[in-house]
Amino acid sequence: MTAVEIPRADAEGEPPTHHSGLFRTAWAFPQAKIGTALTALVVLVAVLGPWLGPLVAGHEPTEFAGKPFKPVGIAGTDGLGRDVLSRFLAGGTTLLLYAVLATALGIVLGALLGMIAGYRGGLLDSLLMRANDVLLSFPQLVIALLAIAVIGPKGWLLVLIIGLTHAPRTALVARQATVAVRDHDYIRAAEMYAVPRGQILVQEILPNITGPLMVEIGLRLTYSIGYIASLSFLGLGIQPPTADWGLMINENRIALVVQPWGVLLPVLAIALLAVGTNLLADSLASAAAGRTRETRS
Repeated sequence: MTAVEIPRADAEGEPPTHHSGLFRTAWAFPQAKIGTALTALVVLVAVLGPWLGPLVAGHEPTEFAGKPFKPVGIAGTDGLGRDVLSRFLAGGTTLLLYAVLATALGIVLGALLGMIAGYRGGLLDSLLMRANDVLLSFPQLVIALLAIAVIGPKGWLLVLIIGLTHAPRTALVARQATVAVRDHDYIRAAEMYAVPRGQILVQEILPNITGPLMVEIGLRLTYSIGYIASLSFLGLGIQPPTADWGLMINENRIALVVQPWGVLLPVLAIALLAVGTNLLADSLASAAAGRTRETRS
């Protein structure tokens, strides 16, 4: 039996929206360029910092460099006499890695549940969305604190809990986007040719809801950064002596007046990363909204 090519056109005869066009539209906004620059800067510091730290600061992140809270070296020392600059350069890798993994878990799981609910509809849709509403009623940070109190502060637990708490919010967005495209002609054509439902979800629906999902990725990444940094600040995330930006703020806040760099450097990095990802998400949202209005008109 020869394969039949499925026509890919929406109800109005227009081709499906591709994410490459969404990126080009989003790049036209000034906030996209600013967000990309800020995010790239912090990511470069986080990725290259562990190798640059000993070269620039002259000390390893856990090495004794001088008396506590003294202006030794470029940025001084922390409460245990370790070099602040070296710990700052080494402290963003774990935060960035955990945030990306948690965001990926939440997006994949939420998008899958949302597409299934939106495409199938009926009783399955109602059951999934009501269960989703129950999960949404619990604050994300409270769920993370409860899980850490029971199991303990572990890296995999941070990724799992934050990712699972992102999934219900992503599922709502994916379901709404799926409902908007499930009655288009290219979906009906695929069903007419008896294409498996899993293949329809992956090949027909997913490429046409990438716009809302891209926006959701930016938002979820911003929230992941804030949650992981907050838990580390409370001592419930990454544990010492590992260098971490959230942990550094907690360790050095008592000497903010005497030695401010131990707090200011990680606060500035976290803020720039959060602002950068938020600007990218905002530009993607504006681009998606503009393309939707153009298609409707």
